[in-house]
Amino acid sequence: MRIISGKHKGRRLTAPKKLPVRPTTDLAKESLFNILNNHFYFHEISVLDLFAGTGNISYEFASRGTENITAIDGDYGCVRFIKQTADMLDLDINAIKSDVYKFLDRTHLKSDIIFADPPYAFSLAQFEKIATTVFERTLLLEGGFLIIEHAKETKLEHVANFSFSKGYGGSVFSFFELPETSSEEE
Repeated sequence: MRIISGKHKGRRLTAPKKLPVRPTTDLAKESLFNILNNHFYFHEISVLDLFAGTGNISYEFASRGTENITAIDGDYGCVRFIKQTADMLDLDINAIKSDVYKFLDRTHLKSDIIFADPPYAFSLAQFEKIATTVFERTLLLEGGFLIIEHAKETKLEHVANFSFSKGYGGSVFSFFELPETSSEEE
């Protein structure tokens, strides 16, 4: 995997082979960040990276200036790799070992971007539960995005707060947003 932009642009990272991960491809990641670049100043936002795996997405945000990043993964090896890599690159990433659903049920952390990259083999109900929990617990800040990466065979358009999706090869990013509240001034 490679960091595409920012202070570590072009840096290649190699995760241990034994980690149970499927990192987001460089092409898909670059396309995702092209979308996000039009909506956010990376140094001003907070990011929650769910099913963080190798930390690929967290490193990209950190390299671009995001300082408030929390990465959650249930695998001890993944969390250890993220911590070691963040230390080596001097990136401010808080990596936590936890079941993602339990973390979402307990946390009070609110973020501008919540990125979830669960195993593609998850059931539709498991994907839906991510979005449902994020919005029921109001974990997404106003103006932010929940982004769920999934296989193109998984359809999430019916889930509440779905906004749009973008596909890259066999991967799709589904974006969810808070409904806009009308603020009328008198």
